[in-house]
This record gives sequence, structure tokens and C-alpha cells, in this order.
Amino acid sequence: MSMHKPVLALAFVLVFGAGTAFAETLGLGQSITEADITAWNIDVLPDGTGLPPGSGTAKQGAPIYAQKCALCHGENGVNPAPGVLPLVGPSKFDRIDTMKTVPYYKYATTLFDVTRRSMPFPAPKTLTNDELYALSAYILSLNKIIGEDEVMDAKTLPQVKMPNRDNFIVWDPDK
Repeated sequence: MSMHKPVLALAFVLVFGAGTAFAETLGLGQSITEADITAWNIDVLPDGTGLPPGSGTAKQGAPIYAQKCALCHGENGVNPAPGVLPLVGPSKFDRIDTMKTVPYYKYATTLFDVTRRSMPFPAPKTLTNDELYALSAYILSLNKIIGEDEVMDAKTLPQVKMPNRDNFIVWDPDK
């Protein structure tokens, strides 16, 4: 049986490697450019690395939420459409269903990152940076994590202390 593994590996390399080698000859596809990569490289780290310029408050986010988010996520982030997660939840996480709300996130930057990548449905990546900061502020305010007048931007968003931040266990293989 172990004799088949090298044969399968060789067949895999020949089949898939040959397709790649001949793609350019056949005029299939195109090389990816640095600009192509930059457009998709939108990671946001917990410390704020990757956050774009812009700013917003909960007051600015409320009408954006009403127009672009409430249909799926429910008015004020509760009672969402079937199959959609609520955005507002408790600050105590004693049941599995409470772990699917924004207050469960370890970092506020996660909210911004998820929203920028995948919202609003069905037109992700269409919100401006200011709209994203305002929506983040609004959702954090709905969860009573920040005040409605607090400005969220690349400096302040990473400083928001999420209610569940200290309840995550970080595995360290050296300990």
C-alpha cells in the first residue's frame, strides 16, 4: 500500500504541474500584479495595524445601520433575520449562543475587519472607511462598550477593551 503513495504523488505533480506550465503558452489567465494583491490585502490586526484612515461615531453610524444593516441584523442589532447572527448580546458568556455576538470578540478591530470584508450583504467591500468606523462605533455603542459620542478611528478602535478580552486562553507550547 505504501508503494502507491509515491506513484499518486508523481501523478498529482504531473497532472497539476503540467496545467500550470502550459497555462501561459495557451494564453490562459494573467499574472497577478502588486496592485491586485494590495486590493485584497486588507487584514486588520488587534493592535490596529492595517486600519485605514477615517473616523466615525455611533450617532453617524445609526442611519447607515438603518439603511444597510437592519434588514438582516434587526433593528438595534437584535431579532435578526433567520440564519443571521445578532450583533447585540450579553457581556456574560455562559451559553454557546451568547458566543456568537459582538461582545464575545476579543478585539474591537475584529468587528471592523469582518464588516469591511463581508458586509453589507450582498455587496461586500462597498462601505467607505468613514462608514465602517461609524458602523463599528454604532454596534459597539449598542452593546454599551463605548459611548455614542466616542470617535472611532485607527487610533481609538484598537484601544477599546472588549468585555470578553481576558477570558480567552492563549496556548503556549513552551509552557
